[in-house]
Amino acid sequence: MTSPSPLVITKSAPESLTVEWADGKTTHMSAAALRRICPCAHCVNEHTGVRMLDPASIPDDLTQTDVILVGNYALRVTFADGHNTGLFTWSVLYEQAGAAG
Repeated sequence: MTSPSPLVITKSAPESLTVEWADGKTTHMSAAALRRICPCAHCVNEHTGVRMLDPASIPDDLTQTDVILVGNYALRVTFADGHNTGLFTWSVLYEQAGAAG
């Protein structure tokens, strides 16, 4: 299976991010939804895979202050709460496109 390939990444508003994929799918996520699925070691136990971040602790109106391309495989998002250690790989973001339907 080939890796998902983003065509367009749009951060047109501080509260959302949109990725258009080569296969025609689109991932549209709020900053709060992204923060809730953060895969970093602070949010997910590296040894057990258990999520340590309580999703309910993230306010629905959370915004992002920066989105940076990391290599050709991920985005690093800086959130208004100061969190910025998660790398959102294309696979993680693409899975959200499938989850949305």
